[in-house]
Amino acid sequence: MYFLVNNQSRLTGYKPVKTLPDATVPISVIISARNEAENLRRYLPSILEQNYPDFEVVVINDCSYDSSYDVLEQLKETYPHLKIVTITEHARFKTGKKFALTLGIKAAKNEHLLFTDADCQPASDNWITLMAANFNKPVQIILGYSPYAKTNNFLNPFIRFETIKTAINYLSAAINGDAYMGIGRNLAYTKTLFFGAKGFAAHMHVLSGDDDLFVNQNATAENTAIEINADAFMYTDAKTTLKAWFRQKKRHMGVGKIYKKRHRQMLSIDAVSGFMFYILLTLCIVFNFEPLLAIGLFMFRLIFQLIIYSKLFKRLDGKDLLWYLPFFDLIYYFYLNIFGLIGTFIKTSQWK
Repeated sequence: MYFLVNNQSRLTGYKPVKTLPDATVPISVIISARNEAENLRRYLPSILEQNYPDFEVVVINDCSYDSSYDVLEQLKETYPHLKIVTITEHARFKTGKKFALTLGIKAAKNEHLLFTDADCQPASDNWITLMAANFNKPVQIILGYSPYAKTNNFLNPFIRFETIKTAINYLSAAINGDAYMGIGRNLAYTKTLFFGAKGFAAHMHVLSGDDDLFVNQNATAENTAIEINADAFMYTDAKTTLKAWFRQKKRHMGVGKIYKKRHRQMLSIDAVSGFMFYILLTLCIVFNFEPLLAIGLFMFRLIFQLIIYSKLFKRLDGKDLLWYLPFFDLIYYFYLNIFGLIGTFIKTSQWK
């Protein structure tokens, strides 16, 4: 309850701009793509056709062996502001997303960088404008939001629910002046900050973390802003099988142990306290120990959640998920603890 009221509730008072702001700072959009020919053909035009006066799109073709190169060359004929950086396999070392992004950043001609993935589609042609408008003298990091598209797949509701809960946490933390992560599908920062922090050098040995670890190590109360205007959302498709979803979450959870100590403690307290709440609630009901009081506490907590989450879930394109709240909240805290343990002991060897 403390975490809900003290941290997450502050996001309810945040008001995105309603009118399109003025933004003219030159932007380099950077996308790392490995074997993404179909996604590049499908989604890249919506980024190349953004309503913005001065931008380039840098796509790093990272050791692809599909038709990505041909697709990019065809698109470049229509869109001259597309810049292609090609990486080929090398027998002496393995490349990864951080290496690819570093080359893309070096190739970018602009100071202000905006990141997304090849399988993402902006909610509108004003995505760049809304994100870029947050850059000013102190702000060097902008945290955007990237929801999953709604489908009828059985996993989709919970994946969307977990994504919104995660977003509420990291966006609230940023508003509170203690940003601890961002999502690489919709993230912006400056080239000066990147090279000033020596890029990803501090965590280059870790497969993931090009987004959340970079933010965790470099965000401050003064240099970080958020953007959650609906037109600035960056949509993508959720995994459709348990195996694919498990692999994705295992990779993501593995970097949490490298967060700053206070962030690890904050997230651990939230995960463990939520988990213990449901364990104790179940024990009280099963063993008939003040069951009415236990149910009353559950209802009190649920009402508090609905008061805070009703506005946030609607704002983050998840209004329909509020019906699942009692069940998904239970699953969510079990999921956090299980994957937290998995991420502690298991390493992954490839980014895609």
